[in-house]
Amino acid sequence: MPHLEAIFAVLFAGLILSATPGPSMLYVLSRSVGQSQAAGMASALGLGLGGIILAVATALGLAAIFANFPWLVVSLRYVGSGYLIWLGLTMIRDVYKADVGFALTPTVTQRSFGAIVLQGVLVELLNPKTVLFFALFLPPFVDMANGQSGADVTLQLLVLGVLVPLVAIPSDIFVAIMGGKMTRIIGENNAVRKSMAWIGGLFLIVIAMNLHLSFIG
Repeated sequence: MPHLEAIFAVLFAGLILSATPGPSMLYVLSRSVGQSQAAGMASALGLGLGGIILAVATALGLAAIFANFPWLVVSLRYVGSGYLIWLGLTMIRDVYKADVGFALTPTVTQRSFGAIVLQGVLVELLNPKTVLFFALFLPPFVDMANGQSGADVTLQLLVLGVLVPLVAIPSDIFVAIMGGKMTRIIGENNAVRKSMAWIGGLFLIVIAMNLHLSFIG
């Protein structure tokens, strides 16, 4: 099993990423505003299911690779922490762009609950950025010390990987329920957008630094 420190770090990072304005939030928001709250919740569920499938698939694939090339874990710890820092800096940078794309949500085609869930699953599965995220985000938190077996590494990757979409589902459902209110708050209030971006971005950077400096936990 992963260490509690790793579990909490992944939980907090997943929460920050899901609660910060981005494509997933806009996707859920467009369904909620363009169709109904139920449609927004269905899209959130679909994204979550797709994320869980990707997390499991990525974890199993990484575990197989780590079994043959254990040195990759150490290498990916540096790549992964660098990726977290890049995500944090990008989060802060993007909020200062003139057009953030949240003031207005696109018109959507009316669909059934089941069709929306399936669409959400496909959107997540076919997103190469999500695959890249799991591939670079999970390895830094894997403990390879004390002769961890292949089965234990697989379990660590599975637990940590599934935590990310599970944390995102409640956040996306909240966005779906808030609907138009969330659109106005995020789209029209620069102070709220900037505060969320700075808090989220700095938190990801701190997590990345803690992987090497261990000043937390």
